[in-house]
This record gives sequence, C-alpha cells and structure tokens, in this order.
Amino acid sequence: MDVVDNGVAEPLQQYRAALSRWENEGGADGDGVPSLPGEGRDEIVRLTPAELVQLRVRVIALENLVIALLATGSDEQLALVRSMADYISPRPGFTPHALTLQAAGQMVHMADRSRRFQQPPAPKTPL
Repeated sequence: MDVVDNGVAEPLQQYRAALSRWENEGGADGDGVPSLPGEGRDEIVRLTPAELVQLRVRVIALENLVIALLATGSDEQLALVRSMADYISPRPGFTPHALTLQAAGQMVHMADRSRRFQQPPAPKTPL
C-alpha cells in the first residue's frame, strides 16, 4: 500500500483494501458472493457473549453515524431512504417477514430522527 509523507495511506488504496477485505469477510465466499448458513459449512459458529456485546455496540454506533449523515443530507436523500424502506416492504401477494418490516420501519424512524439534528436555515439578512 502506498503511503504518503504523513504516514496516511492514499484514499484509493484504503478504498481498495476495504473492498478486498469485504470480499473475504462477513459471510462472503471467495468469489464475493455472500454464503448462506448451511451452504458448504458443517456447523454454524456461535458468537460468544462478548462478541454479541461488541456487535451491539457497533450497530448502535453505525445507527447514530447514519443519523448524523442523514442530518446533513438533502431532502432528496431522505426521500431516497423512505423509498428504499417502501421497496423492502412486502408487496401484495408476498409473505411479510417480521425482520424486514422492522427494518423498513427503522429506516423511516432514522430519517425522522435525523430531522432533529438538522441545522435550521440561517436567517436572511437584508441587502
């Protein structure tokens, strides 16, 4: 990895390194396709209580990070979040899944929560 004078890797190299790690971590097979439990695996590894706590901490951090980013987003970006929530919601004739319904509701809730952290428009000054 190329390093600049201050010891920080170039952003492009950081991006490529992150993508290459994703392809072999987090449930992705060697070909980059996420694997399902039971596919080519003899057993599912259970998380320890410490790992579960760490996972919860990371999810809370990511949720708050998303809310902060949405707070600086445009109305179009917030509308896109709501559209994605509608998109993952069940369509007529399909089986609703409880986790998907909760995820869609959580997405809308985060978009709503981000409004609380948006900066109010600056007052207009007379010319």
